[in-house]
Amino acid sequence: MGKELEYKLELPDESSLALIFSDPELLRLSFSECHVTQMETTYYDTPDRCFSAHHFTLRKRLEGGRSIVCLKTPLPQSHTRGEWQIPAKEINEEAVKRLLAAGAPQELLLFYSMGALQPVCGAQFQRRHMMLQFSDGSQAELAGDHGFLLGQREKLPFTELELELYRGEPQEMRKLVRYLCDQYALSEQPKSKYARAKALE
Repeated sequence: MGKELEYKLELPDESSLALIFSDPELLRLSFSECHVTQMETTYYDTPDRCFSAHHFTLRKRLEGGRSIVCLKTPLPQSHTRGEWQIPAKEINEEAVKRLLAAGAPQELLLFYSMGALQPVCGAQFQRRHMMLQFSDGSQAELAGDHGFLLGQREKLPFTELELELYRGEPQEMRKLVRYLCDQYALSEQPKSKYARAKALE
């Protein structure tokens, strides 16, 4: 099973990202250059909202022009979700089969058969991101996002920081989350981009 362990922190504005990405502690931990990628996300559901009723998130995202289809599912552990993604230009039967082959739950096939998928909401943002390595060998991606959440008619500006575990145990990453919250007076953003965008008109 694909598993995502992620912390999301709310930031007041884009200038906060530049400040954090130049933080000496983060630069000490970084082992990759800071990259900037344009992101455009569309979230999909069936006409009767079968996916959201079961807390499944199905999306297609253009990441610097590369199209990725992703399914996320709920898990009981805090800050953790099931996640499976494949390169694909469309969410169609072939993409669903490939997600299932990658380990996505069989419910995906059932929900996909419940009606033609419709775009529900989305997001457009710029992402700064770099990889971090901690003293215990664990690794995490630091990503700073700034842009807009998109409803059917409304759009809402947002800025946030994400820390996602890529390898190893999460203890050191959690220490870094506490450091960032204390150092920059940040708080956790409890809702996903999808949940916030879906709440817009």
